[in-house]
This record gives sequence, C-alpha cells and structure tokens, in this order.
Amino acid sequence: MRQEKIQYFTEKEEEFVNLLIEIGMKKIVAKMLVFFAGTPEATSRDIERGADMRQPEVSKALNYMMEQGWITSRETSSENKGRPKKVYKLAKPITEIMDCIDKETENKAHHKLALIKKLRDYLH
Repeated sequence: MRQEKIQYFTEKEEEFVNLLIEIGMKKIVAKMLVFFAGTPEATSRDIERGADMRQPEVSKALNYMMEQGWITSRETSSENKGRPKKVYKLAKPITEIMDCIDKETENKAHHKLALIKKLRDYLH
C-alpha cells in the first residue's frame, strides 16, 4: 500500500482564506492561494486533497490564477506509464500577489464610489 502525506489547513490559514473571501475573492481562488502560500509546487491532485476542493473547482481556480499571471505550470513524467502530470507553482511571491489584490480591491472601491456619486448627481 502506498502512503502519502496529507496536508490540512491550520486555523491561521483558514482565517487567511476567510479574509480573502471577505475582500471579495472567490472562495476557490482564496483556498488555492493560501494552499500555494505554504506549498512550493503541487499537482492538481495534491491541490484537491490539500485545499479540500473538487477537480472542477481546482481547474476553474487554476485557470483564473493563470490568467492573472499568479501561477505557472510544467509537465513532469508520471511514475507509471501514461500521461505526464502538470506541476503548478506560484509565478511570483505571495507578497506581489497581495499587492495586485490590494490594487484591484482599491480600484473596485473607487469605481463603486464614483457610481454612488453619479447616482447622487441624478437626484439633484
């Protein structure tokens, strides 16, 4: 029988996920970002187990994070015959990603404030 090490989020990591969700990040992206903050690289199966996500959620979050330029991938040969596995890792340090999130959140807030001002102008 094969043994594997299974990772679980700590209470602090769960809090990090919840904070990211509160500022407007999708839960699956928040979980994956926190997972990669503590893991140098992983396969999609590792992510499913470590972040407690289903495969479609992992794929969706990976696609979003790749579009943002936060994640890169490489192929590695599998232990058995068959398709090579993709291994994912952060493309930039977590601090740079947090800076991107900060700017995006700030831009959204400014946009919403501008819309509110426009609404107020309609009333006068």
